[in-house]
Amino acid sequence: MKKKAKLQRWGIGEYIWFIILVILAILIIYPMFWIIMSSFKDYNGIFKDVWGLPKEWLFENYKLAWEKGISNYFVNSLIVSVGTIIGVVLISTFAAFGICQMKSRFANLCFLLIMGGLLLSPQVCLLPLYMLLKNLGLKDTYFALILPYIAFRLPVSVMLIRSFFISIPKELEESAIIDGATFFQIYKKIYLPLSKPIISTVIIMTAYYSWNEFIFATMFIDSSEKQTIPVGLMVFSDGLMTNWGVVMAGMVIACLPIAILFIFMQKSFIRGMTAGSIKG
Repeated sequence: MKKKAKLQRWGIGEYIWFIILVILAILIIYPMFWIIMSSFKDYNGIFKDVWGLPKEWLFENYKLAWEKGISNYFVNSLIVSVGTIIGVVLISTFAAFGICQMKSRFANLCFLLIMGGLLLSPQVCLLPLYMLLKNLGLKDTYFALILPYIAFRLPVSVMLIRSFFISIPKELEESAIIDGATFFQIYKKIYLPLSKPIISTVIIMTAYYSWNEFIFATMFIDSSEKQTIPVGLMVFSDGLMTNWGVVMAGMVIACLPIAILFIFMQKSFIRGMTAGSIKG
């Protein structure tokens, strides 16, 4: 019989890191747990029994939150986020593929110019963007948010996708060219299928940004019918000054899409972040 492998004993360093991770997990998980529990309480339940579980589970808080306006903010954020994700994925993959194919100083110059976008702060560009969108007649439309969101997410997305594209074996591309494939067919049939992990990473990062962005959503949207979740929650909480259970329910609804997206795509997200950060 084979000898059983000895269990590796933890040293002091491992115990210290374990304790730190447990503390961080509690600091992250407990506020989420408290918000979820509070969303099922009424006003007295929240303030008179802060740490306790709901004595009566008020599921109607979620129905009331949805009817009071969260549904409208939710749909607006969904439209803006989906439009931003589609734009970022299409443009960044095309740009990264083109830069990888050119193999010249001009390609390096284009890449450096795109990376220059990382130096721009959204707050610095706020006034010029406001005037530009107003002159173009795009202010108070979904495009007033989608276009700036795409612009500010492109640099980091192109950087990650280009790093992943460089790691794809050139033999695959050369074989496809010999078989008569065009560059678009190579992009569609080889690069995109192999790049699902990094594209998943870009999708999650873009969705998180566009779903939670507040400054542009405040400045570029005037009508309440087109307000997104971050601005809508502020208006929503002001309109329900004492009904905090319903407010908490609205917050839970607002957090659900990103949480569900990350749960379903977390493996690809981690693989994509690892590949995109160490290759190229």
